[in-house]
Amino acid sequence: MLRESNFFRAVVLMLDHDEHGALGVVLNRPTDYPVASALPQWASLVSEPDVVYSGGPVSTETAIALAQAHRSRPTPSGWTHVFGDIGIVDLDVTAPPLPDVYNMRVFAGYAGWGSGQLEGELAADAWIVVDAETSDATGQASLQLWPTVLRRQPGVLARLASYPDEPAWN
Repeated sequence: MLRESNFFRAVVLMLDHDEHGALGVVLNRPTDYPVASALPQWASLVSEPDVVYSGGPVSTETAIALAQAHRSRPTPSGWTHVFGDIGIVDLDVTAPPLPDVYNMRVFAGYAGWGSGQLEGELAADAWIVVDAETSDATGQASLQLWPTVLRRQPGVLARLASYPDEPAWN
């Protein structure tokens, strides 16, 4: 249902959701802008492709970083758990290198919803909600992420992976 370019076939990782609204980052919109040009001090921790991703249409001058951390060790300072071994790196407070953090991805901007807005979109079936995997946030196949995520789902959702962008052209 979301044909708007910012969210058409977007894979969004939800980072926060409460009574005030929701915040996430679009995982499958790489740009051509190298992280080394934007945040050179963090470039050595970034996974391939080492570019800034468009995290969403809100506050595009703001950077949000996701990274993996070794969960068998104490939680690294400046890293906040999201799911599995994925967390948010505080780029403003933490100085690189950040021990035990790897496979970082940097996002310019985020996707945001006001109070009740996301709930309304979910009620209208505008989004497919599935569990995330670590490779969704840090893997190399970002341009193929939408069909990849759908293919691992049961039933009809797996078939949506090969659904044409414009069914009338089929």
